[in-house]
Amino acid sequence: MSVVTAFAAAAVLALTVAVLLVGRAAVAAHSARSAADLAALAGAHALRTAENPCSVAAGVATANRAVVAGCTVDGHDVVIRAEVRIELGILGARAASAVARAGPL
Repeated sequence: MSVVTAFAAAAVLALTVAVLLVGRAAVAAHSARSAADLAALAGAHALRTAENPCSVAAGVATANRAVVAGCTVDGHDVVIRAEVRIELGILGARAASAVARAGPL
């Protein structure tokens, strides 16, 4: 194997790893958005039924492998900030987050 072939193989491997890490980050961002949306909807429903909207939203977020990093009640709306932790190998652990708002029309 020549030196040029070894460098080409290393470059292809590095590019593959980079694409996989970007893919994992994109999946985590989508998961955070979905968890925030579902938790906000559950919190808004809980607010209408006189339950604690933040605890209900936290339960829904947990079921979606996320944590509620922020929960506020703004009038009849519930605003949720959800985070999903992701391991990115040598780049370390990061959090993908999303904010969602739900309430009556």
